[in-house]
Amino acid sequence: MVVFTAEIERFEKMGEKTGWTYVRIPADTAQLIKADCKKSYRVKGKLDNVAVSGMAMVPMGEGDFIIALKSSLRKELKKEEGAMVQLALEEHKDFKIDMPEDLELCLSEEKHLLEAFLRLPKGHQNYYFNWLNSAKTEKTRTKRLTQIVIAMDKKMDFGEMIRANKQ
Repeated sequence: MVVFTAEIERFEKMGEKTGWTYVRIPADTAQLIKADCKKSYRVKGKLDNVAVSGMAMVPMGEGDFIIALKSSLRKELKKEEGAMVQLALEEHKDFKIDMPEDLELCLSEEKHLLEAFLRLPKGHQNYYFNWLNSAKTEKTRTKRLTQIVIAMDKKMDFGEMIRANKQ
């Protein structure tokens, strides 16, 4: 477990990350968590006294990474932008989210849809799973299933699909 302190920051303008609240993990600290890694991976541990698991470490260039902090986590921490937070993290090697049954059924209708989905990096697959599973109503879930099927037909990653649906 790597223990360090970081400041909670917020992106003003940063493409698809605009408005994200996050903590920055400097390259030297990221190396201690997972050596020689330059792509996104999952971590577990604690932020202050709040246990976390499956959080994405997202590369930002020059070896630095960030971890996005959802508003629900910030409320639990009782901290916002500018506050300091103590992190105790390690790689979450066995992290896995199973594909929702309804999504698998929809993608299995046509072979190329499931193949396109399985070619995505695990992180993008998990973005789709989390987004689908966060739907609060059946109507929203159905709409999201449709959007995912269309995105797979067009071979879009998660960010491309979100941007396309905002237009």
